[in-house]
Amino acid sequence: MDKPLSTEYSPAYQKYFDLVPDGDYMELLEQNAHATVQFFERIPLDKHDYRYAEGKWTIKEVLIHVIDTERVFAYRALAAARGDETPVYRMDEELYARNVDVSKRAIGDLISEFKAVRKCSEYLFENVSDEQSKCWCNVVTHPMSVRAIGYFLIGHVHHHVGVVEQRYLGG
Repeated sequence: MDKPLSTEYSPAYQKYFDLVPDGDYMELLEQNAHATVQFFERIPLDKHDYRYAEGKWTIKEVLIHVIDTERVFAYRALAAARGDETPVYRMDEELYARNVDVSKRAIGDLISEFKAVRKCSEYLFENVSDEQSKCWCNVVTHPMSVRAIGYFLIGHVHHHVGVVEQRYLGG
């Protein structure tokens, strides 16, 4: 799947696309999953529920945000690839975060969930044709092509791993 043109997504998402290296899309998606799992597995237990500031998410909440976003955007890619032009609205990540409690979940459980959700994304994108990759998801505020959604998933995870590294772990 080819990298999307900058006209295939909102300019506000450019920061995510800038984090995606060149290469074969499926290899990049799988490498991203592997690196993400390794990263979260290495985080010390005493940091799992850590917030770097008042009102910020814990590391476990960041991970569930990544999982939720992957699910939502994969659905959007599926709908677009299948020709569904039903309008969809912006994902309110703060709403999602307020309505999930990961405080009693182990990070290993969240990592397993991420792996399962990412595996589903891998199956979806490995079976998207070139023609389907150019279809558009009818996001009301900022339509995106299927391939833009696929690349966004990689960049979004890179972004949040970087945030955790810098702001939570002092890296």
